[in-house]
Amino acid sequence: MTTTTPAATLTGAPALAPLLARGALLSPLKRPRPDADFPRTRLVLPGLRIDLAKLAAYERVCGFATGADALPVTYPHVLGFPLAMRLMSGRDFPLPLLGLVHTSITVTRHAPMPATGTYELTVYVEGLAAHRRGTEASVVTQVRPGAAAGRGSASARGATGTAGVTGTAGVTGATGADPVWESRSTYLARHRTTAAHAPEEPSAEPPAPLPALAEWPLGGDLGRRYAAASGDRNPIHLHPLTARLFGFPRAIAHGMWTVARCLAEHGTPDAAAVRARFRAPVLLPGTVTYGAGDGRFEMRGGDGRRLHVSGEVAPYPAA
Repeated sequence: MTTTTPAATLTGAPALAPLLARGALLSPLKRPRPDADFPRTRLVLPGLRIDLAKLAAYERVCGFATGADALPVTYPHVLGFPLAMRLMSGRDFPLPLLGLVHTSITVTRHAPMPATGTYELTVYVEGLAAHRRGTEASVVTQVRPGAAAGRGSASARGATGTAGVTGTAGVTGATGADPVWESRSTYLARHRTTAAHAPEEPSAEPPAPLPALAEWPLGGDLGRRYAAASGDRNPIHLHPLTARLFGFPRAIAHGMWTVARCLAEHGTPDAAAVRARFRAPVLLPGTVTYGAGDGRFEMRGGDGRRLHVSGEVAPYPAA
């Protein structure tokens, strides 16, 4: 017999600030481990329309061409992030939100997504896995073509309000269509591991630097500008004083900004598969070097030594 996972349909995008606060308050109560239970509900947001002003701000801060017909390949992550935060800040999510590290993302874009389209978002926690430094959660985001805009459609501006829940359904979205975009993000909670849970340390050497193609000076306000465009106002990105509360000497750039900036420079096919790993934080202000070659990209420190993010881009499906 086929089992279904419950899905909660939202009436608007959740507000991020209350979710950050809730997650911070609940963090000391969490006891992360790879065999813990996790929330099984899929959150669905139908009838989503893009706020074109916010989209333009995102394009500017990340280096994408403004006014393009299609969404940047990384922008759906911004749309789905409030839903992911709702899941990860809940009591039933076993990892503490404070200190949670975004370690990787894979993206599959099946076709260009018109900026004026209507979409349906689905976000869910796929599972937990042991990591040599703790426990890692996988969170999946899917975007489907939505029904025509109407009275029930939700705008990306809805992220400033509180989302309600209209009911539950099976695992498929309301439209029943295949995803046009999907991603899988991994988030690491660091904690002591036992010999039974900890995977072996990988022996691969750090990759050699790719050919350096550009050098970018980053202002101290980059985190605030990306936060204004994306809605992600995590205090580690906003100001040196708030970053120091979490152990950073200065504010750090958003990991998803580093990937987006590299992909804006690199370019992606209309149908694309992207993989990226976050290696080390980028302190602000600072200077970084962009390198690329043979479908790979990376961002390193200004001296070319410290690797911050690395990734690959390929056509989808692979030739």
